[in-house]
Amino acid sequence: MSTKLSRLYGMDIFTDSGKFIGNAQDFIIDLESGEVSRILIEPLPSNKEDAKIALRDKSILYSNVKSVEDVIVVSKGPAVSQ
Repeated sequence: MSTKLSRLYGMDIFTDSGKFIGNAQDFIIDLESGEVSRILIEPLPSNKEDAKIALRDKSILYSNVKSVEDVIVVSKGPAVSQ
């Protein structure tokens, strides 16, 4: 699956069971592979401790993305949304 990252900003994110998770607010990129590794449902804070919490509780592994069309569909949301 290949798409421009700018297209994903602000997109609604739903689980494959139809639960709304949030909007794509920020992304973590693996610079070695050039691929998105995580989607955050809130902007990544600059404070290290807050960033750790956001990555743990407010992000989705890109490997869980099933579809990107009009919305982003994921097989599993962040722990907070479970």
